[in-house]
Amino acid sequence: MSDPPKTLKPSNKPPLKPPITTTTTTTATSSPLLREHRKGNWTIQETLVLITAKKLDEERRVKPTQTPPDPTKPPCKPGSELRWKWVENYCWNHGCLRSQTQCNDKWDNLIREYKKVRDYESKSNSSNESLPSYWDLEKQHRKDRNLPSNMSFEVFQALNQVLQRRYSQTSTKPAEPVVSFSCSPAPATEATVPPVVSEKSESSETESSETHDSSSKRRKVRRRSIGSTIMRSASVLAQTFRDSEEKKEKRHQEVMELEQRRLQIEEKRNEVNSQGMTRLVAAMTNLSGAIQSLISASHDNVNM
Repeated sequence: MSDPPKTLKPSNKPPLKPPITTTTTTTATSSPLLREHRKGNWTIQETLVLITAKKLDEERRVKPTQTPPDPTKPPCKPGSELRWKWVENYCWNHGCLRSQTQCNDKWDNLIREYKKVRDYESKSNSSNESLPSYWDLEKQHRKDRNLPSNMSFEVFQALNQVLQRRYSQTSTKPAEPVVSFSCSPAPATEATVPPVVSEKSESSETESSETHDSSSKRRKVRRRSIGSTIMRSASVLAQTFRDSEEKKEKRHQEVMELEQRRLQIEEKRNEVNSQGMTRLVAAMTNLSGAIQSLISASHDNVNM
């Protein structure tokens, strides 16, 4: 028997190359296959990690629109990766062992509580009544005023920074073309003034001062318009928050009412079943008594 040819050895044995595993250490990209998510109340540290993840996620979603596309790389959609999965991965890498549904629910609750505290603080600062600050109230007084009882100042400041940054990004985008158009006529006036007024220095000084005044007026008008747009966007956002909160409260009330109706129906069903069982037992006892009476009567007739 001759040995098999050497060319057949690679087909009998699999290649000894190790499997390709991509293990990344960057934030919010590596996710294990099996995760045991933590349950229970959120700690302040976990809440701050969630807020940081949301801030970085918004920056990440805005970056593809601001940077020009690279022709050497294939185009990628900004929404190709799940939004809350990215947040879950970031939280997991920073010690917050929560799922994406937990992060989503917690973020909605944070926004709702932040809106209540912000509205109350604005009322206490603007109204003539002597309303105490939210941070000076006890937990029971906060509950009496329909306010969140355990909102920390650190969490409120972090949320305020994230939301104010969002307002500034939405308000500065429409104001950019106005600035670019207003700066264009300035060099034209400077280029046309010297040939016309070459001998009269006083008139040129007055014209330059007028141009400076007009530019300062334009800046003031521009600032007012930007401030008005910021106030409008803030009011619209507050109204949307109110509407969403009202809808959630109505939905919760409807769910509770349906649950109460279901419990009432089950109680009635149990009562009907128990009554039927008692009636059946009574009928069986009556039937057994009648049978015994018939048996005794038949025995008496036989003895006679």
